[in-house]
Amino acid sequence: MGVGVRLGGRSGRVKVSGERTTNAFSALLSLRMPANLQNPADAVAATQAIYADLAQRPIERGCTRLTECCQFRLTGRTPFLTKGEALTAAKGLRATGRTKLPERTDGACPLLGPEGRCMIYDARPFGCRTHFCAAAGGPYARREVVDLIRRLEDIDQKFGGEGALPIGSAVARVLKEGRR
Repeated sequence: MGVGVRLGGRSGRVKVSGERTTNAFSALLSLRMPANLQNPADAVAATQAIYADLAQRPIERGCTRLTECCQFRLTGRTPFLTKGEALTAAKGLRATGRTKLPERTDGACPLLGPEGRCMIYDARPFGCRTHFCAAAGGPYARREVVDLIRRLEDIDQKFGGEGALPIGSAVARVLKEGRR
């Protein structure tokens, strides 16, 4: 059984399978987003679906894992994570056997391992996937990914997040919540 979407003229309103008429963007989000995120696994799954959608975009990227973009003190840029992203990153960190972030004094990403590689590369946040690194092809244009950003924000809201936080504090907070 498929879901029907009917665009409604200039108003941008749509009707989704007999539901009330809504904004077109909201209706499309509802097709991809669980209505009620019940537990961290739901938020992680929804976040991973967004990462998978990003990977399908026809935007040429070529991360060579030089980790130059992971040197926050040098670049002056730090990724900010929504709650879903932080939960996904924390799950990736736990998969390495760690239960807390390593201490960093050099200004590099706390998820950069001692060998200089990302410890959670497959679970890396959206900002790390769309970063500014020239070696990987430069930054994504916001217009190319704004729909995905809004979906991440929706997960954050539905899961009780407080908005995007710097990567270190976002992941540390989620790890701490998981120990309670």
